[in-house]
Amino acid sequence: MLSILQDVLIVMGAIAGSLAFWWFVRRVWPPDLRRVHNEITGWQISVLGTTYAVIIGFMMFAAWADFRTADQNAVAEASCLINLYWAASGLPADQRDEIRKLATDYADAMITDEWPAMDRGVLSPTGTRIVEQLWETAAQTHSLSASEQVSLDQTMTELSNITQHRRIRQLQSETKLPGILWTVLIVGAIITIMSSCLFGSEYPALHMLQVVTLALMLSLALAAVADINRPFQGAVHVKPTGFENARRVFDNHRADHTGVR
Repeated sequence: MLSILQDVLIVMGAIAGSLAFWWFVRRVWPPDLRRVHNEITGWQISVLGTTYAVIIGFMMFAAWADFRTADQNAVAEASCLINLYWAASGLPADQRDEIRKLATDYADAMITDEWPAMDRGVLSPTGTRIVEQLWETAAQTHSLSASEQVSLDQTMTELSNITQHRRIRQLQSETKLPGILWTVLIVGAIITIMSSCLFGSEYPALHMLQVVTLALMLSLALAAVADINRPFQGAVHVKPTGFENARRVFDNHRADHTGVR
């Protein structure tokens, strides 16, 4: 849920902070005095690095899995909307046209209203109102033939699926990593970088480069977790691609039947 600028600031801040601590350690504890403790310091860095690598790897996998699940759910919702549009084909003309109009309005609302609202961390009521209208239209009482009843049953099924995927998407837009897990990630990164600064090296430039690369890698990993932690917010987010495709399908179908493109 971070912007690109925030990502850059986090990385630069982590590197600057690491260099400041490395310089401070060199001033108060010269490398010659630290060198005799390299055996202990090296073991500590190895254990901390391995432990933290496991932790952040698991967090990144969990965050990416949630992101992919949210993306797949949004695509499934859009697919059900297209199925709803086609399922209404066998209904009476007035009911069919109203459902198709509402399906088109729903796709438009997702692209122009609901996705921008989720990016701001709020939920738009527009989609909810359209879903309510779809249910009311589908539930209208008609004397239906056998084929029309089949079409209505399929319409109800797809409408139910849309409602379910919509509720899941709304929950996914509000979920995030708990604060305790962020504490573990941030404190773990700080401890790991600080431990690397304690190593007594004969080559200050090489040691500084190692500290910088470690800070760069850890800050990039934390920024990546933060970016995909909220799947509908930030620079990296689930896009309404499925609904854009649905709108193209609806527009093409309407153009084919009206002769206007």
